[in-house]
Amino acid sequence: MSSIIMQFAIPRGTSFISKVSSKQRRFTAAASATSRGSQRARCSLQVDNEIEAERRTGGYQPTLWDFDSIQSFEFEYKDKKYPKKAAALIEKVKMLLLKEQRLELIDDLRRLGISCHFRNEIDQILKSKYLEKNELDERDLYSTALRFRLLRQYGFNVSQDVFDCFKNYKANDFDTKGLLQLYEASFLATHGEETLEIAKEFATKSLKKRVVDHEIDDIHFLSSVESALEFPSHWRVQMPYAKSFIDAYKNRQDMNPVVLELAILDINIVQAQFLEELKETSRWWESTGLAQELPFVRDRIVECYYWTTGVIERREHGFERIMLTKVFALIAAIDDIYDVYGTLEELQLFTDAIRRWDIESIDKLPPYMKVCYLALYNFVNEMGYYTLKDKGFNSIPFLRKVWVDLVERYLIEANWYHKGYKPSLEEYINNAWITVGGIPGLSHLFFRVTDSIDEEAAESVHKYHEIVRASCTITRLADDMGTSLAEVKRGDVPKSVQCYMNESNASEEEARENVQSLIEETWKTMNKEMMDSPFSTCFVEVCANLARMAQLIYQKDSDGFGMQHSVVNKQLRSLLFEPYE
Repeated sequence: MSSIIMQFAIPRGTSFISKVSSKQRRFTAAASATSRGSQRARCSLQVDNEIEAERRTGGYQPTLWDFDSIQSFEFEYKDKKYPKKAAALIEKVKMLLLKEQRLELIDDLRRLGISCHFRNEIDQILKSKYLEKNELDERDLYSTALRFRLLRQYGFNVSQDVFDCFKNYKANDFDTKGLLQLYEASFLATHGEETLEIAKEFATKSLKKRVVDHEIDDIHFLSSVESALEFPSHWRVQMPYAKSFIDAYKNRQDMNPVVLELAILDINIVQAQFLEELKETSRWWESTGLAQELPFVRDRIVECYYWTTGVIERREHGFERIMLTKVFALIAAIDDIYDVYGTLEELQLFTDAIRRWDIESIDKLPPYMKVCYLALYNFVNEMGYYTLKDKGFNSIPFLRKVWVDLVERYLIEANWYHKGYKPSLEEYINNAWITVGGIPGLSHLFFRVTDSIDEEAAESVHKYHEIVRASCTITRLADDMGTSLAEVKRGDVPKSVQCYMNESNASEEEARENVQSLIEETWKTMNKEMMDSPFSTCFVEVCANLARMAQLIYQKDSDGFGMQHSVVNKQLRSLLFEPYE
């Protein structure tokens, strides 16, 4: 037990780098007393200069939110009177939901970000809908597609055959609402479902034509269609998109005022909760000293926390959002060491230290790496302690494995860079789905969101079950779509876009289309696993949401994490810092 909870504090005022530098200065001064000592000092300085010249820079901008500004934010909605008011509204909506049992209402609650309050009721209704026979002559495209999509999204294995009765129809036979639902449903396809592939092509072409031909008179509905064509609902996380859907819901003729009132109140209450969690993670980040000791790393604690609001949507999992933020911040720091700053010799030392996983390893590291190693070592052991205390399961061996796997794959990419090696697309993806950093996050989350942990399930996750691999692969490909140009420009290894261009002599546009098709194909694997998974519902959710959040962060082929892209930055500010009026 003692080895698990052992902690080594990093004093905030301590600077390993400055201490070493002062020692070097004293040594140089003493050595200059003799010609031989002077020669040694000059050689040492020359080597140091060569190492510094070898280092790169990521060109990252300073953080937009320093420690003091984060801690200064306050929202009135953390007052206890607001949750009491919300509880009364929840009961009203619950009665409405059970009375009407409408699939449209379930879909609205999900998009408004409040479906978590009605988990049991929704499950009860969907089970009932799943068991219904729904005679063919009673069906229409809209209701069939909506039922299919919601049931699959909630893990029910519904056959694509429900669409067979519509195969001989033409686009003009369907209204736009039906075509939109068919389009949305098609993104729940798994491999080999040809009917859904045909449906996607048919619905996409028909909707685009109606948009171009100005056949949609309702401007609010037109906006919904255009939004879906840009990004289907199945690929969207709840909370970061909730405000925009509240705006759309307001303008609908079938808007329910009680549902709307709850959605607005709830988003403000959640925002207050998120802010308190962000403050805690900010205090931790400040205490590690990583941003001060490693000025070349991305100081992005707010962006790291924003990621978690989409990955872990359940309100009761505040601890897990805070934990995941720490995981993401540590990954970003280590990634920048391997990608930007470290020499090959230093990176080998750091990799060896992570493999050994003992405190003595710190003595073999260069000064700037010691702080990072210690922060990671303390964090992982602390999380292992909580899992042992709360769940009675020793997670340390599994957590160590994922961090070792991560840095070993980082080292492979570092060797590729230094040797000027250009991997094939397949070789790149086989390494890069791990280097994207999703596995440590999913591993830590598995031990927190799984109520009853058994050895077999833990082994399956850490042998990288299909749902884990699919989640990380989508995350990697989305990341590459947004960051590859900037990373290659600063001298990084080729990403999936460049690998395809090198292999196929393709244009960048063609390569991006290929990567996008790979994302869609990997979602088919994810969809299958969401309906047939041995893991808890909550863990399945976070696997899917990691992929969804990556597609949000790297939307419009831009880096919304490292470069503080304006679109993502606007969404972040809206969710975390701007109350809904």
